Amino acid sequence: MDGTRRKPGDAAYAPDGRRSEAMLVSGVLEAARRDLFARPFAFRPLAPLDRARVAGWAPWLPPRPAGYLRWLPHALVLGYAFVLLMFGIQVATVGPPPAVLVFAVLVAGPPAMTLVRPVGAFWVSLLAMCVGALGDGGSGAWIFSFMGHLATMTLVVLRTRPRTALEMWAVTFVVLMPGTMIFGSDGWMLPRAAVASAVVLLAAAAVRAWREERQQVEETRTVTAVERSRRTTLEERATIARELHDVVAHHMSVIAIQAEAAPYRVKDTPPELATAFSTIRENAVAALTELRRILGVVRSEDPDAFAGPEAPQPTLADLDALLESVRGAGLSVTSVVTGAVRPLPQGVELSAYRIVQEALSNALRHAPGAEARVEVAYVLGGLGLRIVNGPANRLAKPSPGAGHGVLGMRERVGMLNGDMTNGPTPDGGYEVAVFLPAPSLPNPSDAAAARETPATPSSPVVQPSGAADHTDPTVSLRKPGTSPERPQE
Repeated sequence: MDGTRRKPGDAAYAPDGRRSEAMLVSGVLEAARRDLFARPFAFRPLAPLDRARVAGWAPWLPPRPAGYLRWLPHALVLGYAFVLLMFGIQVATVGPPPAVLVFAVLVAGPPAMTLVRPVGAFWVSLLAMCVGALGDGGSGAWIFSFMGHLATMTLVVLRTRPRTALEMWAVTFVVLMPGTMIFGSDGWMLPRAAVASAVVLLAAAAVRAWREERQQVEETRTVTAVERSRRTTLEERATIARELHDVVAHHMSVIAIQAEAAPYRVKDTPPELATAFSTIRENAVAALTELRRILGVVRSEDPDAFAGPEAPQPTLADLDALLESVRGAGLSVTSVVTGAVRPLPQGVELSAYRIVQEALSNALRHAPGAEARVEVAYVLGGLGLRIVNGPANRLAKPSPGAGHGVLGMRERVGMLNGDMTNGPTPDGGYEVAVFLPAPSLPNPSDAAAARETPATPSSPVVQPSGAADHTDPTVSLRKPGTSPERPQE
């Protein structure tokens, strides 16, 4: 006891400690009311079998017969109802032939009725069993009605929930017991019928519970797979954001430094031009600060999870080193480069490198012992990639999370508005084909030659003494006595 005094009328008052038992009984009666008495004749049609399940049972069937097979449960129930009707007409002895026919329909109809109104079929079947038990005393009518009622209760349990088995069993024998005691009709068969129906309904409830548990497991697996796929996509996007941060920050730093150095390279710089360069530098520094603030939320909490920010991001120039490391891991891979090799935007080269890396990792994981081929095509308007591997020559080890590398590749391709196709090849291998649109960048040698061209007399170029080349992103040129803010990556 908690020491709190309670009086009759309180919600928690329960004399003699019977509150828990009363609540339990009330809960059971409420559940029975919802299951059997609330809208008992509601329309609840049985849906046909799923096409995928039917295809798993009989993959050799043509599409049209397989479509008919989806209605197999309905056909079995209707067939049993028809057999029960024929049996009832032969053995039931409840009166003249018209009465026998009506009684047979009353007993054989509820099993078929469970296909559309399962709970209502139980009440109609119970009425038919009462008629058979209180008939003329013939054992044929009793056995016939009991067979129909037991089949109806079994089908109702399989269509609703396991607890319905206990509720229907209790209602059935609570209703039948007074009649048999008053009229003395087949009283000796009632205990046997109760035991037999209890065993059958218990088995049906176990089957229904097993089906519900399996359905919940499948739903849980589906939700888990969706969540895993979503998490993998977010992680891949975070990785892309971290890599692009280094690329974008580098270019923004160069813009800021060049804007700061520009006034020193032109003699007698007009004030308006100096102000414009100062504004460009301030905007570049502000953009870098905002970039760090936004992308800070996706940076890894583990500083060792990725390379340091000073480490250069890989490009297609590092592809040979990647292929050598893959060969060292046991994958026989060859590479072919077609077209005129030219510089591409750093983001495109980084994504291309990562796509090749992930495709070869998948080949190592899922096709051990296979041969792979990497094709890089510099085409007009972009870059083409094709990574194909042959069939495995030995059994691959189970790999959890299969298919998530493809999600990462699609994220990178979608980021660049490219196209990607992937799938198995006719010989049992796998192929990944990607096109990344990208404009050509100016050749660095041409840019260097342009920088070395002598300036015209109208715009002389002055290099301050001791100043470094303006393309060096690590040097900031400023006027004596000033200390402007330096951009940070």
